[in-house]
Amino acid sequence: MTESHSEHLPVLLNETIAALSVKADGKYLDATFGRGGHSRAILALLSDDGRLLGLDRDPQAVATGKQLAQQDNRFAIEYCAFSEMATAAHARLWQNNIDGILMDIGVSSPQLDDAERGFSFSKDGPLDMRMNPNAGISAAEWLATAEMDDIAHVIKTLGEERYGKRIARAIVETRDENPITTTKQLADLVDKASPSREKHKHPATRTFQAIRIFINNELEELTLALEQALDVLAVGGRLVVISFHSLEDRIVKRFFRDEARGDDFPAHFPVTVEQLNPRLKIIGKAIKASETELADNPRARSAVLRVAEKLA
Repeated sequence: MTESHSEHLPVLLNETIAALSVKADGKYLDATFGRGGHSRAILALLSDDGRLLGLDRDPQAVATGKQLAQQDNRFAIEYCAFSEMATAAHARLWQNNIDGILMDIGVSSPQLDDAERGFSFSKDGPLDMRMNPNAGISAAEWLATAEMDDIAHVIKTLGEERYGKRIARAIVETRDENPITTTKQLADLVDKASPSREKHKHPATRTFQAIRIFINNELEELTLALEQALDVLAVGGRLVVISFHSLEDRIVKRFFRDEARGDDFPAHFPVTVEQLNPRLKIIGKAIKASETELADNPRARSAVLRVAEKLA
């Protein structure tokens, strides 16, 4: 959910709005409100009868959303994770009645740029990393007690870091003498434990990414949200997902593919495409940021947008 540093411009804004195919009197769900860049663009296309619901588990984002809700009665905000969208939709009697859902996955620029949140290795602050700082345990708390093999597994699988075991060993050896409580401590530790460097990438990038994904249960949240999105979308409604990490994009791509394929019958079964009961139609190919956008917002480089439409 990355936005530009200076103005918090939402990634792939024009492409996202086009993909949602906004109806003036429709009902829409921004499942990752952030600072509301996408939401404001959707509201600009809605009539007085249109409605938009935002969700976020970050209390700072919700505070911004409440300000917007006071200014615009077509908008409302819920303090919850996007994996709870079905509950939020049902509370408004919106089940099977939403014309478009946007999910902009991952950490936002305001979160990265706030040292106190502990997401960034480039800013020294408390090693927290929770998108909802009022729930769960912080990265520092987890690293203080986790088994070395568990730390290595997280770093290797969620960060795709080949030196995961070496880094995990360094973490355990260090914490036994000195608790790891700040982002700078962890970044310096990973830097020293990494035997090689990737061009234009800090050695701690993958480790921070992996721990953040683990602490926030991000891949499981995404899987739950995708399933719920199909349950609350109206027939013909659009599901638009922006991801910034290969593991996330893989989940989205596989979900779209499987739901567009339908029931899993053996290849030789004499059934038509309609009899397979596909629930989604994939719209176009994956979209990435243009060179013009990248010049303004380098953080958009890894963004991938995928679009699908509910069939039944």
